[in-house]
Amino acid sequence: MVIKSTREVENMVIKLEQVFKVSGVPETTFVEPSAYGELQVALRTPGRPVVIEGPSGIGKSTAISRALASREVPVDAMRLSARESNDIEYIELLLELSDFGTIVVDDFHRLPTKTRRALADLMKALADSEDPQRKLIVIGINQAGYSLINFAPDLANRVDIIRFEVESHDKIEELVSKGEKALNIHLASKAQIVENSYGSFYIAQLLSRHTCIAAGIQERKLESTDVETSFATVKKKVVESQATRFGTQVKAFARGTKFRPSGRAPYLHVLRWLTDADSWAITLTDETAKHPSERISVGQVVDKGFLANLIKTNKISDILHFDSETSVLSVEDPHLIFYLKSIDWSQFVRDLGFTQVHFEETYDVALSFAGEDRAYAEVLYVHLSDAGWVVFYDHAEKHQILANRLDEYLAPIYKENAQLIVAILGEQYGMKRWTIFESEQFRHRIDAGEVIPIRSTRIPTSAFDETANIGYLTFDPDNDLNSQAAAATNDISLVLDDFRRGVRHAVGPHIQADS
Repeated sequence: MVIKSTREVENMVIKLEQVFKVSGVPETTFVEPSAYGELQVALRTPGRPVVIEGPSGIGKSTAISRALASREVPVDAMRLSARESNDIEYIELLLELSDFGTIVVDDFHRLPTKTRRALADLMKALADSEDPQRKLIVIGINQAGYSLINFAPDLANRVDIIRFEVESHDKIEELVSKGEKALNIHLASKAQIVENSYGSFYIAQLLSRHTCIAAGIQERKLESTDVETSFATVKKKVVESQATRFGTQVKAFARGTKFRPSGRAPYLHVLRWLTDADSWAITLTDETAKHPSERISVGQVVDKGFLANLIKTNKISDILHFDSETSVLSVEDPHLIFYLKSIDWSQFVRDLGFTQVHFEETYDVALSFAGEDRAYAEVLYVHLSDAGWVVFYDHAEKHQILANRLDEYLAPIYKENAQLIVAILGEQYGMKRWTIFESEQFRHRIDAGEVIPIRSTRIPTSAFDETANIGYLTFDPDNDLNSQAAAATNDISLVLDDFRRGVRHAVGPHIQADS
């Protein structure tokens, strides 16, 4: 064995890419995550399954690789990934294997539901048997453990769930300092790198690497060197490269499948919530509770499956993942979170083409109708919702209405909390208690052009009807309701588009009275 002197070690050629690594497991700049000790104990425990959860780029896979290679965890493990079709086939065979050793399943959240359910059953069996010849470790996004327990509730006390959180500034600074020492440099922008890494070891590696490249540092310096590269310059360069990489997918997601400049932009709000989150993953049920103004519009695209379907298109699934079972939306690529946190959001919204993204009214449309015309009202609700409008329809909010006083719940909706009232005037409209009550709430809005009547062809127009002198639509209860609702939706949408542009018409020019 040849023992090198301190001087020889100092003069060794150490390349930049060996120090600040953006792929593979770092050696020189490895920093133990906060949960590292807990991870080591869990990995050493025979038979007991382990779930590692946390956002992308936080260091889960690196920590496991480092721990498994250490003396403290003398375990040989096979790594499998849910991103590889061949690996998925092997994962599905695990149930049939009596002795498979230690298996690490990465990107657990990307496995098919059937496979995740099977793994949950296997983990329960392993936990009960404490089989020293088989150990299963799964890595996934936030709530991966909850997802497993959702499949097999008995797992709750049978697995070790280790959460990797956003790391502290001290941890990030330790990483950068190790890199400085290895390269014999001092980064003037170190504090800014730490601040803008948002708790991610990966982003810290990325920014440090680009700072060195900008200063021409490609290997260890013989003499201590100050690197004065402006952080603003580095940030601008990184953001520009990420805009080229992610711009198309991010804009496609923010606009949604049915982009309407005057719409409520539910996907844009979701993207902003994700950007502002500390953990790079959000539970949408929790977020909508925090943002009541967007609760219905976002809840609508989630409940109807629009969000899940959107992520499957335009390669959005490469950068975002949505688990409909846990309602967790997470970032798949750590580059993305840096990009989202660095862009000018005011300019981004303008570039997307939205005319307005914050609204005083909870609803775009409130439907008022008698029970006899519910068949048409429901079809109209579906068409308006599919067009991207937020609609008050009583049956869609049964869970909200229950245990509330109906008059107190309904009155503000028809008075002011819906931008437009659509009154479906059937044969029984003026004879029903609740239609009389509702019409009393929105009566003052008729002259402002905020009420669109849709008259049944079964009733004649009366000169004494307050809506007789304004434009209206008609519907025929005896003909195809679907096509009639689709046509009405187009007209109502035109009126709402005008409202969003600040154009108001006292008699609604898009809606012509029948001759």
